[in-house]
Amino acid sequence: MRDDHPSDDLTAVERRLHQWANALLADAPADGARAKLVEFLVFGAKQAWACVFGAAMLVLIMAARLWYPDDAALARNDFLVIAAVAIQVTMIATKLETGRELIVIIMFHVVGTAMELFKTDVGSWEYPGEGVLHLGAVPLYTGFMYAAVGSYLVRVYRLSDLRFDRYPPRWITSVLAVLIYANFFTHHYIYDLRWFLVAAVLALYAPTVMHFRVFRGVHRMPVLVAFVGVAFFIWVAENIGTASGAWLYPTQVDDWHLVSLNKMVSWFLLMIISVVMVTWVDKPRPPGR
Repeated sequence: MRDDHPSDDLTAVERRLHQWANALLADAPADGARAKLVEFLVFGAKQAWACVFGAAMLVLIMAARLWYPDDAALARNDFLVIAAVAIQVTMIATKLETGRELIVIIMFHVVGTAMELFKTDVGSWEYPGEGVLHLGAVPLYTGFMYAAVGSYLVRVYRLSDLRFDRYPPRWITSVLAVLIYANFFTHHYIYDLRWFLVAAVLALYAPTVMHFRVFRGVHRMPVLVAFVGVAFFIWVAENIGTASGAWLYPTQVDDWHLVSLNKMVSWFLLMIISVVMVTWVDKPRPPGR
């Protein structure tokens, strides 16, 4: 966390953490192996903080799987809905989350729930368990799982003070995001265009370089590398979710196994939808602004 970080973008809690971290690391070396280690550790801390909502959801889902009584008066799925709402309210009330993040989270709820309703109806996956807090076959806590992705993206955007070289025009990325979202529905009835859409993403974002702050330094990374990295960690989280029985693919109902790596393609494309929605709230800025 660097002294010249734009603190206006941070929540009150984050500003205090920022000041504490700067004081703690004031005597850290500016170069050499120890400097690189400090930079790496601060990077990890920022990533962990950006993931706080998603991590809380995963812990909640795993805890409910391991310890929630099967014969409880309140169904497990309903408990997850209530607990997820409590996490969201707590984060807003304690200023761990900004109003801007809440806007993104609501957008993800709407987009994610619409997809869930369709996908469960066509049998792409299912949610075991009973409950009354649901739409169709979809427990209402599922919207929070999509919201966790949006929360991470908007939090990492401000925590790392992201800037972009050669970011594509937002109207083009928006058109691509709409096509990707539509394909999640239409591929059940017509030709699956996902590989054409992947090619379009690669062509559109290949020139884009992401600049991000860690502690003292500003680093650069091709944005496509970041997309793939986030898609991989979503795939890891998905395996935790299915292992806990929160939802299951048809092939996992009788015998759980790792979700196919091919699903990373779907998560990669979902990343584009997610990133585009975040850019509707936070316009991508070039370096130096």
